[in-house]
Amino acid sequence: MSSENSQCARCGIKLSERLCLNDDGRAPEGCPTRDAAETIQSAMEEMCRPDVLAFARNASIQEGEGYAGREAGYDQVRPAKSRIEETIEFARRMQYRKLGLAFCVGLRKEAQVVEKLFSGAGFEVVSTCCNMGCNDKELIGVTPEQKIRIGGPEPVCNPIAQAYVLNAAATEFNVMVGLCVGHDSLFLKYAEAPCTVLAAKDRLLGHNPLAAIYNIDSYYRALK
Repeated sequence: MSSENSQCARCGIKLSERLCLNDDGRAPEGCPTRDAAETIQSAMEEMCRPDVLAFARNASIQEGEGYAGREAGYDQVRPAKSRIEETIEFARRMQYRKLGLAFCVGLRKEAQVVEKLFSGAGFEVVSTCCNMGCNDKELIGVTPEQKIRIGGPEPVCNPIAQAYVLNAAATEFNVMVGLCVGHDSLFLKYAEAPCTVLAAKDRLLGHNPLAAIYNIDSYYRALK
């Protein structure tokens, strides 16, 4: 890849004219489609490996089947399935039997519903709560003043333990529900099975982080 860093998020070219969507399209500075051809080819070769190909192919098929009205043309397509429905469908498409559920204790009610949906769909579910072990946060250097319950005992979230338990259970596909920023990263780092996120933690916005982005020019303009 060239020394120029990829800048896809800054691309100002009209969607229908972009090189990444059209063989004769245009490319701005920092376009990886133009500047990182060897890297992308290497990625395609990796995607076509037998142990990756089925996952990649089924993910693309699932993407397409998430829309209705395709027969009428691209301008008529509309979303048809929620993420929980697509998660169940994808797991079935991959013929998984055992799912891992890693959730935050703050979303225990949501996790209970998700577990019932997965179990009802015929999957064996292994679920892990973030506070498993009940080890105090002070064991990792958090001071009493840095706790949510200042000065009192407070269990540390242990996403590595969540991953270890699911690894030991040989889960085939892990679903994350509301792990905190950073804790989710550790879970992804240590989990052995492929993972997906059903819900991203956002305490303020009802676990809809994009609400701040949608309102970036109004209520959340201070972020800029």
